[in-house]
Amino acid sequence: MSKAEISVIVPVYKIEKYLPQCIESLLNQSFDNFELVLVNDGSPDNCPKICDDYAKKDARVMVVHKKNGGLLSARKEGLDNSTGKYIAFVDGDDWVDKYYLDILYKLASVNKADLVVTGHFREFDGKIETIKPKTTGVFNEKEIKGDILPKAIFNGEFCEHGVSTYVWNKLFLKSKLSKVLYDVPNDIIMGEDAAITYAYLTITKRMVVSRIPLYYYRQRHDSIVKSIENPEIEYYRLGLLMNFLKTRLQSVLSSNNLNQQITYYLYSQILVRSGGFIYDGTETLIFNPFLGVRQGSKIVVYSSGSFGQHILSTNTKRKFFEITTWIDLDYHELEIGGNSVQPISQFDSKGFDYLIIATIHPSYYRAIKEELLQMGIEEYKIVKIDTDLNAIELVLQKLGFDEMFMFSKTSPN
Repeated sequence: MSKAEISVIVPVYKIEKYLPQCIESLLNQSFDNFELVLVNDGSPDNCPKICDDYAKKDARVMVVHKKNGGLLSARKEGLDNSTGKYIAFVDGDDWVDKYYLDILYKLASVNKADLVVTGHFREFDGKIETIKPKTTGVFNEKEIKGDILPKAIFNGEFCEHGVSTYVWNKLFLKSKLSKVLYDVPNDIIMGEDAAITYAYLTITKRMVVSRIPLYYYRQRHDSIVKSIENPEIEYYRLGLLMNFLKTRLQSVLSSNNLNQQITYYLYSQILVRSGGFIYDGTETLIFNPFLGVRQGSKIVVYSSGSFGQHILSTNTKRKFFEITTWIDLDYHELEIGGNSVQPISQFDSKGFDYLIIATIHPSYYRAIKEELLQMGIEEYKIVKIDTDLNAIELVLQKLGFDEMFMFSKTSPN
């Protein structure tokens, strides 16, 4: 086989239930000039055998076995063993459209681009949602540095990215990716995709962004962490990511712009993982982001995604307010702290003080709010989240983040 145009790197770890579908979708591509690099990251289940069996059947499949080292180390190992001009990343519990590589390659070659960004599908509980980039087109280096990067992490609306963090809805030029990926520390284990994507953007000469959805992202119940294992560990991990972004982007962005982008990004990540309420190391509440909500209020929580689950988990421990009902349009079986998800029709529109829409994305918030208003919910009851930049900066200082966004256990008073 001639040298592959595209190398598809798939890190593999404890996903035996989903891996065959992922591999089959790649081997069934309409575009044939590619190699599939399966990186077994010391998976303790049946994944290594699944990988080897596919390699025996198809010459395009290469398997690399390594000791467990995490997602970044697996991606680096994959890059080490790849020969393609371009690199695509696929997560082993997801799958792709038959024309995934074909369209990625055409977008790259026709536009002479060293970065391709596309839309994707989000699959959750059997329902599929189409996600498309808001800004599309072909951008040169001047436009990337002047227009794209200043809005890449924070596009002006809390908290929406101008360029999605994911690496799996993109195609990278290997020669450039090699200059970025190896510099990302392996101990960044939260936000690895963001570290790669935004660092790569700083050296991108030509980018094409398409709305065509090609990738199926599987949102799994078991992949959502329902409570913070240790806030200080998570803050430290987030600090590593934010410090890396600050360091890599400070040469191409103004200090004010970069600090604002990272501040909002860090706050949004802490907000979701903390379930909203932010406590210091002495278990003292230092920030309540739910504007107008007082302790003891009767609350309806809308959404059973990551943020909703964290709100339920945190309140089970802290008992800040009384949750009367937990609702979602995507109704499914789930229970936390004695509360189970109910369909949106199953709650008393009068028997609560406030309703929290558990999303950090303004576009989702507005759409859900409009639906709730149509159902007769009073507007004053629908909670807003505090996104005041000065207040957020003060919270981050109190927690112990410095001007370079590194986290220290000893927070300033």
